[in-house]
Amino acid sequence: MSEPTLENSTATPARTFVFARKGPLVAIPLLAAIAGAAFVMARAVIPVSAGDSAPAVAPAASAVPGFTEEQKNSVESIVKSYLLSHPELLLEMQVAYEAKAQKEQEQKTKAMVAENAKDIYRQPDAAIAGNPDGDITVVEFFDYNCGYCKRGFPSVAKLIESDKNVRVVFKELPIISDASEPVSRIALAAKLQGKYWEMHKALISHKGTTTEAVALKAAQDLGLDMAKLKNDMNSEAVKGELTKVKELAQKMGINGTPHFLVGDRSVGGAPENLTETLAGHIAELRKSGCNYC
Repeated sequence: MSEPTLENSTATPARTFVFARKGPLVAIPLLAAIAGAAFVMARAVIPVSAGDSAPAVAPAASAVPGFTEEQKNSVESIVKSYLLSHPELLLEMQVAYEAKAQKEQEQKTKAMVAENAKDIYRQPDAAIAGNPDGDITVVEFFDYNCGYCKRGFPSVAKLIESDKNVRVVFKELPIISDASEPVSRIALAAKLQGKYWEMHKALISHKGTTTEAVALKAAQDLGLDMAKLKNDMNSEAVKGELTKVKELAQKMGINGTPHFLVGDRSVGGAPENLTETLAGHIAELRKSGCNYC
């Protein structure tokens, strides 16, 4: 399931965390790779000029443009014919490409989590829900105006309700629209009055754009001290918290929401089986142990 990027809204379903690695977006570089390889291989067997009596030794890739138009046309014809006869090759290459990319991303995530574990999992004044002393911590980077965050919230709530020993940390990452930042500041101000989870539920469940006015109304409905909340939402402490989360997300390469971290595992977007996916990671970490969470 996709997740919007910094620039995108939440309307488009295709994975936006710029995770759209499937379909044509993958096929294009694969086709380029096939064509490039074909040119190099063909270069090894096609004479450089009509007067050559023996195949030339394959040169470096940078020399491939030295083909004559006739040679280029010949290679293009061969590549096209081969791909039409063996279309399954593209699927095989795509699967291999995605497996390689996923493995590289997993390794990168593990390294980045190890480097930033304290800021991710053990920030003293973190906004949390569930069991504060839970044995496994799930972290979510989110935006109140992210459609996928809203859609994924019932799964997060279900996890918290069903697993009494899980701790969930919420990282406010207001990147979807200008309206998001004041909403996040209000939520963090509500945390200072001990009402973060209640405020979070109200804001993430709101239908349509969640604005500052919507958030202030939610705070009022929760009976919060409005004068204190307005003062706190504009405090350097609250603004600094948002800055720290943004910097952490940049370090981690997280440029879209929602994004979940469980130990050194990463879950981008809000798949339909989000609760089960997170629960699966939690169960595995309880068996193997978690140095971070």
